[in-house]
Amino acid sequence: MTRDSSALGREAYDALVRDAVREANVPTLLMVLVHLTGDRRWLADPYRPTRGRGLDENDSGGLPEAVQDEIRSAAAAAISRWHAGQPVALPEPDERLLTDMLSVSIGEPVPPEYGPMIADDLHAALGATTRARDVPAAPPGFSAIVIGAGISGMLAAHRLREIGVDCTVLERGPRVGGTWWHNRYPGCGVDVPSHLYSFSTVDFDWPHYYASRDEIHAYLERVTTDWDIRDAIRFSTEVTAARWDEGERLWTVETVAADGTRAELRANIVISGVGAFGRPKLPDIPGLDRFAGQWCHTARWPEGLDLAGKRVGVIGNGASAMQVVPAIAETARALTVFQRSAHWVAPFEKFRAAVPESVRFLLREVPLYRSWYRQRLAWVLNDTLYESFQKDPDWPHPERSINAINDGHRRFFTRYLESQLAGRPDLIERVTPTYPPFGKRILLDNGWYRTLRRDNVELVTDSITEITADGIRVGSGRVVDLDVIVFATGFDVVNFLSSFELTGRSGRTLREVWGADDARAYLGTTVPDFPNLFALYGPNTQAGHGGSLIFYLECQMRYITSLLAKMFAAGATVAECRPEVNDAYNDAVDAAHERMIWSHPGFSTYYRNSRGRVVVANPWRVVDWWRLTKEADLSDYRLGSAVEEPAEAAL
Repeated sequence: MTRDSSALGREAYDALVRDAVREANVPTLLMVLVHLTGDRRWLADPYRPTRGRGLDENDSGGLPEAVQDEIRSAAAAAISRWHAGQPVALPEPDERLLTDMLSVSIGEPVPPEYGPMIADDLHAALGATTRARDVPAAPPGFSAIVIGAGISGMLAAHRLREIGVDCTVLERGPRVGGTWWHNRYPGCGVDVPSHLYSFSTVDFDWPHYYASRDEIHAYLERVTTDWDIRDAIRFSTEVTAARWDEGERLWTVETVAADGTRAELRANIVISGVGAFGRPKLPDIPGLDRFAGQWCHTARWPEGLDLAGKRVGVIGNGASAMQVVPAIAETARALTVFQRSAHWVAPFEKFRAAVPESVRFLLREVPLYRSWYRQRLAWVLNDTLYESFQKDPDWPHPERSINAINDGHRRFFTRYLESQLAGRPDLIERVTPTYPPFGKRILLDNGWYRTLRRDNVELVTDSITEITADGIRVGSGRVVDLDVIVFATGFDVVNFLSSFELTGRSGRTLREVWGADDARAYLGTTVPDFPNLFALYGPNTQAGHGGSLIFYLECQMRYITSLLAKMFAAGATVAECRPEVNDAYNDAVDAAHERMIWSHPGFSTYYRNSRGRVVVANPWRVVDWWRLTKEADLSDYRLGSAVEEPAEAAL
């Protein structure tokens, strides 16, 4: 661990620390104390925090003021001694102790099986190198093409370079960032805490608890520089096709540049980082070509779009709408929201809340504090909810919930929306969902309910029948006159890897193998008949029950580098997933989803395809996904080289 404030005098540093701990999270400070002092009494009463509620970070730990003050004082003293040179008493607690520590910090039991994952994450976050593995050198000339320079593509380029694989990144846009470059609508931001929606090995001085689009993009630009991968990226270059050459055992990738120039590149492996939020989805509503006003999709927000004094209609009420509607309501003369189905909405206490400067100091200067703060966030947003997503076959009220815990969530969210819309029974009736909570992704209230109460805002639940020259006609026959239409209708998520044509070993395209929207991949990453092709954010890899997508991507990339390392050690350059392995895995995915909320009837969700199969959400606990992707097993693959026929993998 480093001590970055060495320029400060001892007294000045100590004063900053004392100020910082006054606003710091007490359960996190307890974990820092255990590390720095080695004293385990901080894990016992009277210092044990109570369990927090919902997404609340439980900054006080639910402890009496006097106990909080004792913890804060002791933590300030321990941090100051550490900064002055005193070694960390427990730099690497064993896995059992780490599990106990997390249990105490969140106020609920954590199973021992989480110990290895906690240790792994802390090692990564603290910059430890003691567990780094020797990776066999890549064969001479072995290369990779990475498609996309968003979060997935950036991660792939960095990890490939770490193991000595030369790579070229092809990005259709002019900058890094992917969806965080292209989406720039008012109010755009992330609904996962900033300190969790970040790479495990790259910290950042986040100014807000939940980052705006501009803050996220600034972070990604900085990571690009820190990882020194910018020179590997070809910007304004779109991939149109990729095909496997069985004779040469190479991928040929076809591209077109912004000026229309076409080119072909060849590489041993292709990693797709195109993600799921690259293709905006427009509903099939007749008449859009007749509309006399201006229209746009939130993902393609026109620069300089002026809504002042305009009559604006927003189609959709999902995550994008929940951000853009409150952001433009004060500017528009009239704002009409066209709702197809209601969403469950959670309180969002830290919406637009700035991280206090003193706490930012602590997060910057004390890696142990930053790491444990992240650990606690991860637990609250990850597996703590998993059991509540399992269907209870004996539950008597499946029309409203799937089990007793889920029914409690319904009561909580209902009380919240009723409190926010008190005195407006008309709105309460229209925004209360009929399906169980978490059937669709839970949205965070960034002023949504407050905005619906405004005099210039109307919520319309009649179905849209057509777009006219003057506005939108709904089922009752009424035409809502509009100057601007905004489509907040999401993305074509279920059609994975559909932005370019992929042709495999047998000559079949990926679309022919998968059909229109039935993507299946082993660990969401690799597909039989497509050797050396890997998909980041592939099918069934989205964090369905909360948490950060970046964690799932890091797990995938760790798996890919593990597979490559084992390939190299075996003298192979080609790996193709066995069909029976892929089939067994996807059967297990489907069976798990049959027991979970996203296969419950009575609602639609972008997690499911046109046949009702869940193709987006990941059905596993976070710890299960971490374990599944920790290390590749060569027996799951057929191996080969550039000059030999595919051989059976050595067991």
